[in-house]
Amino acid sequence: MPTYDYICDACNHEFESFESIKADPQTVCPQCQEVKLRRKIGGGAAIIFKGSGFYQTDYRSDSYKKHAAADKPSESSSSSSSTPAKSDAPKPTSTGTS
Repeated sequence: MPTYDYICDACNHEFESFESIKADPQTVCPQCQEVKLRRKIGGGAAIIFKGSGFYQTDYRSDSYKKHAAADKPSESSSSSSSTPAKSDAPKPTSTGTS
């Protein structure tokens, strides 16, 4: 539900009201009880970003995340079989005696 700004033309009282989009605008000032209340034109609601990043995948459902995790290959099995073992022996250097 959005927050609307109101101002009274009789007493200049300004306030915010949290109400439904479907609700009719208020017309009676809560301070002076005059029927001179009008809704101010606002900039609209701001976009609120949640979480650690602003990616589409940050807002996926838990079931989607579980299925995606199950489809990924495990890190330990793929890294040990695909990378050759390093040897600690120093490489021989050429002694260019020409």
